[in-house]
Amino acid sequence: MLSDLRISNLLEGSIDASDIGWTLCFIGESQQTKLAELVQEIKGGFSETGDCKRIVSGFSYWGIGPTISWAKTCSDPFYPVMTGSIRSFRSRWRELHESNIAKKKFHYVSLGVGTGKKDRNVIADLLIDNPDLLFFPVDMSSTMLRMAIQEVMQIDSLKGSQILPIQLDFSDTERIRNLRDLIDQLVPDAPILFSLLGNTLANFQYDEKLLRILSRLVRKDDLLLIEVASTKRLDEQIAQQAAREYANTESFRKFVASALLQNTNLHIDLASVLFKSSVENDKSILIKIIYQNTTGENLSVMLPDWSSMDLVANDTIRLLLTRKYTQKGIENMITRNNFSIVDRKANNFSGNSSVRSNTNFGIDLLLVAASEQYAESESYSGSLASSVWF
Repeated sequence: MLSDLRISNLLEGSIDASDIGWTLCFIGESQQTKLAELVQEIKGGFSETGDCKRIVSGFSYWGIGPTISWAKTCSDPFYPVMTGSIRSFRSRWRELHESNIAKKKFHYVSLGVGTGKKDRNVIADLLIDNPDLLFFPVDMSSTMLRMAIQEVMQIDSLKGSQILPIQLDFSDTERIRNLRDLIDQLVPDAPILFSLLGNTLANFQYDEKLLRILSRLVRKDDLLLIEVASTKRLDEQIAQQAAREYANTESFRKFVASALLQNTNLHIDLASVLFKSSVENDKSILIKIIYQNTTGENLSVMLPDWSSMDLVANDTIRLLLTRKYTQKGIENMITRNNFSIVDRKANNFSGNSSVRSNTNFGIDLLLVAASEQYAESESYSGSLASSVWF
């Protein structure tokens, strides 16, 4: 029988030396269960506003079709949200790093990895102070994990054996506990930098609930990097402008429709992808992207489990939610949910010639920690040993 040390050496050697780039992945989700969840959500009741049938959170990016479509969207110069975000990320991150993180030995956990381009910047800087850094990319989509890993592997000083991908739904409280347990076993007592980049927070219907769940993940010496799209104003006119910003990008339309293309037999008419915006209290602009049956006929739609549903005339399927937060809105959300803001770097799009009409919009990068009061509370100190979960 092979010894544990020999197995470890064999795995490390194979991953680091392989020309094809082997990926060792921790699978924390039953794919059958996730598929059942997807089907159940699509089979909701009738709504003309996208409030019943829906593709929730990570399912919009789940699978090879949506992953490839998302990668194309992120490289589209006519998609101002992502273009401005990617262009400005390195400088915003560098400022936060130099002021708050440099000279400390952090490991790194990326929640919702996307294309990995931003993670590449983060990891390159963290490696300077911690050459033994472990990188934990976390995502529901194994295809997305693979794409992100290929991006960060362009860092010469990062070995493949330092990357431990985790296929997991980080919006699930039980999975967050599993994730924390795994991290503690692999890097006990080490500080962790977590990240939630690319306006991922805004894609969750219950964004505050997600922050509360993540507060159970972030320990006293850990930090969390949150990136959100921002708005200077909250009114109906600016909300409509925000919706047009997404609607005018054809690659984004194709991306949001790609989950339907992959999981149903619907004939996709991109003109039936609609963008509805509203003001969400004093917190944000909410943009809801829906697919509406505008044929005037009832459609029978086949789903991945070979069951079918009726999509009657004017019925809708919600494809994605997103938001643009006000400064006050995101700050209040963070502090209400057991975090405190350590530092933040904001960037608007005024200097970007391709999106000058959108100077009310921008992107914020916030570095947060567990609030001092929460970190010292009994519920925090015993959170991972207890059964009290949201």
